[in-house]
Amino acid sequence: MKTSTILMLAALMTTVAFSQEQTPDKRLEHAAKSLLAIQSSEKPIPPILLNKAQCVVVIPGLIKGAFLFGGKYGRGFASCRRPGGWSSPAAVVIEGGSFGNQLGGSATDVVMLVMNRRGMDHLLREKFTLGADLAVVQGIGYDASVSADVFMRAPMISLSRSKGLFVGMSLEGASLRPDKGENRRLYGRDISNQDILAKRQAPPRGARPFVTALNRFAPKVGKA
Repeated sequence: MKTSTILMLAALMTTVAFSQEQTPDKRLEHAAKSLLAIQSSEKPIPPILLNKAQCVVVIPGLIKGAFLFGGKYGRGFASCRRPGGWSSPAAVVIEGGSFGNQLGGSATDVVMLVMNRRGMDHLLREKFTLGADLAVVQGIGYDASVSADVFMRAPMISLSRSKGLFVGMSLEGASLRPDKGENRRLYGRDISNQDILAKRQAPPRGARPFVTALNRFAPKVGKA
């Protein structure tokens, strides 16, 4: 194996290890900052999409091509609409997909908008595969035709942002599942994503910036 390849792999695995070591509060802070950066940019996510979304998933710094076999890995948080505002965040992990002879990766912020009840039902499951169990539409080009049926009828829309620019990143084949260990660290006990997202669970102090950002950018109640 070439020295450059070894160094690249070492750097990527170091990034993964750093992601694992972060505290839930720090990861929530990064998720809130990702939303703020996107909505403060020249091409924010249109309010018509955010206001229709039933749930939002934010993966700050998803790593693409982080393993020798390719694939993706990231940890983040989901929140769903509740009467009076957004729910407490539930920790999630996204992994797999795009297997192949793929080296060289990049850290990318990913936002997934869950647009209807079908998407919400999948999000409350223990695990599901994007593209197979639930269709996912890439949000590239949404500004040109934001009201198109392909966006307004999609159960989930994904948007990927790297180095300040929206980029195309297919999430098909990747799985999304609850991060039970992260929830335990955040809430101080074992608690399921369904209990967090579908019931009245008070947000811990570290979650407030993330929930505040959602209430700021998507204050209206969407319709499933």
